[in-house]
Amino acid sequence: MTAPGIEGESVAGSHDAPIPNPEAVLGRVPTGTSLRRELAAAARSRGRTASVADEIAAIYADLTTIEVPEVDLESARRRLADATGEEDRLKERVAAARGDVRTRRAVDADPAAALADLESAAAELSEAQTARIAAEQTLARERERAAAARDERERRLALRDRLENRRRDARTELALEVYPAFREALSAVPGGDPADAGATPSEYDGPALAASLAAIRIADVEGPVTLQPAAATALDARSGRRPEAVLGVPVTRPDL
Repeated sequence: MTAPGIEGESVAGSHDAPIPNPEAVLGRVPTGTSLRRELAAAARSRGRTASVADEIAAIYADLTTIEVPEVDLESARRRLADATGEEDRLKERVAAARGDVRTRRAVDADPAAALADLESAAAELSEAQTARIAAEQTLARERERAAAARDERERRLALRDRLENRRRDARTELALEVYPAFREALSAVPGGDPADAGATPSEYDGPALAASLAAIRIADVEGPVTLQPAAATALDARSGRRPEAVLGVPVTRPDL
């Protein structure tokens, strides 16, 4: 059975989720990841928990509470520009209507039609001014939302950096805990040699395939592990034993 990993792994696969569960890391060969990740997954499968697990869970919990508001500054700017343009147009119309009223009165002409036009233009101008004020307020609110969104994005980025740093610390710690077992397992897998292990994962100087096989061998995973053609061929060529015996877990071969 696979032991539980760091709290929060149920949402593994998202950008911010804690380290994926062991089955996800060690479920295929090649694993496509680093030796440190492989060993950390093996350690978690054996019930090991990193000392920073609680901190990782807390950071992840903080990340899940962050909601970046949607902002549409461009639309708000366009609405204000349109409203301002309409207000300016109506101001010119009101000015022209007033001039027409004065002209008619100056020559003792009936100003009734001009006054009606002035009244209509003034009413439309009042509505346009109200619309422009509303557009200004909307733009101000969108700018506030944009500032809040920027702050939340920066906070999210900082938390993601912290989360990745703690993940790295966790992988390093867990990988070191199982490194002696990994070194010993190298003697049991094709191409493996304990002399290649060195003292830490960063000192490993052997074949990547042998390292992956040794990591799976020391892990407590249910399987099956999928062997890609190159890995299956290497196992067949270098080992007289069945892959299941080498890895200690059922395997599948997609090429068969």
